[in-house]
Amino acid sequence: MLHLQIRLALILLIAFNSSYGQGSLQLAVLKYNGGGDWYANPTALPNLVKFCNEELGTSIQVDIPVVEVGSPELFSYPFVHMTGHGNVVFDQQEAANLRNYLVGGGFLHISDNYGMDKFIRPMLQRVFPELELLELPFAHPVYHQKFDFPRGLPKIHEHDGLSPRGFGLFWEGRLVVFYDVECDLGDGWEDPDVHGDSQENRQKALRMGANLLSYAFSGSPE
Repeated sequence: MLHLQIRLALILLIAFNSSYGQGSLQLAVLKYNGGGDWYANPTALPNLVKFCNEELGTSIQVDIPVVEVGSPELFSYPFVHMTGHGNVVFDQQEAANLRNYLVGGGFLHISDNYGMDKFIRPMLQRVFPELELLELPFAHPVYHQKFDFPRGLPKIHEHDGLSPRGFGLFWEGRLVVFYDVECDLGDGWEDPDVHGDSQENRQKALRMGANLLSYAFSGSPE
């Protein structure tokens, strides 16, 4: 497992290094068991990547692979995105693999696509039983990268009409999981004709996504 952690650390080190050329870095969608639609929002990450390449000067591949929670290939991707509406199940091996990935330098973004919350929380407890999800204050640096969000997450979809909330898991002071609830960033990244979101809301979602990538790749502490 150590060599996989070293591999991931090297990927993180070159994340913003343009000398490695276009396509040196890849993000991935996390595939999980339990029956939830992990495959929701297929245009979301490609659109976010294009936005970041244009606005942040990153050189991220536009092709987005799928990686299973328990696969050693997880360590090939410094940032993985997870979404869905339903059930999520991590078995013991998958939970251990995801934990090693996150402890070793990886970053997981979870976007509740509506209906995921009651399932993902116990699975995160299985991954990090000693940690609890903490709501990030509006002053947290993740909201203040290139794009400024002084009141935290933007509201993209109504869901239950509640305020959007951003939660995190911190390992030794480093944010390793960011979880958006009552927000639906992933939907906001999709092609405009998929959900009919306004251009303003899509821009807000993409800018917040760019902040997530910028923060994750910077290796900033809490």
